Amino acid sequence: MQTREMPNQGSIYTVGHSNIELEEFLNLLNGIEVVVDVRSIPFSRYAPQFNAHNIKEKLEAAGIQYIFMEDEDVGNVLGGEPRNDDCYENGKIVYEKVMKKSWYQEGISKLVELAGKRKVAIMCSEEDPHKCHRHHLITQSLLEKGVTVFHIRGDRTVEKAEKGPVQLTLF
Repeated sequence: MQTREMPNQGSIYTVGHSNIELEEFLNLLNGIEVVVDVRSIPFSRYAPQFNAHNIKEKLEAAGIQYIFMEDEDVGNVLGGEPRNDDCYENGKIVYEKVMKKSWYQEGISKLVELAGKRKVAIMCSEEDPHKCHRHHLITQSLLEKGVTVFHIRGDRTVEKAEKGPVQLTLF
C-alpha cells in the first residue's frame, strides 16, 4: 500500500535519511513529533548534517524531539549492530538472537509506549527499509506486537510494512 498521507498516532513510522539535504528530510517528517535514532553509531561521514548533535539540534528547532536509546554496555538498544558478542555468529549479526535480549525487548516496549502518546518515527541512514534492520529487525518485532508500521520513503510515499521472515543478517 502506498499513500501520501500519514495515519494517526499509535502507528510507528520508519525513515532513512540517506544523504539528502536536512530541509528535505524535515519535510519527510510531516507531523512526526519524535524521532528515535536507531543507528548503532549516530554519525555519518558522508552526510554530516545527520551526525547526532547536528540532527538533534535541527529536529528540536523544528519542534521534534530526538531520542537515542543508549545503553553503556550494548550501545543503541535498537541498533543493528549491538556491542554484545552473544548476538553474532561468525562475525555476523543474528537478528533472532537480538530479539531475545532483554535490553532490545525493553527498547521495543518503550517505543510502543511512546507511540501510544505521540507520533513517532524511527530513523536510520538507509533510505530503503528493505535493506535495513529497521524493517528486518525492529518492524518485525513491532508487527508481532500488533503495531502498525509505515515506511516513509525518500519520494514522500508511505508504505505499510508487511510481516516477513526475520532476516538473519544484512550481510
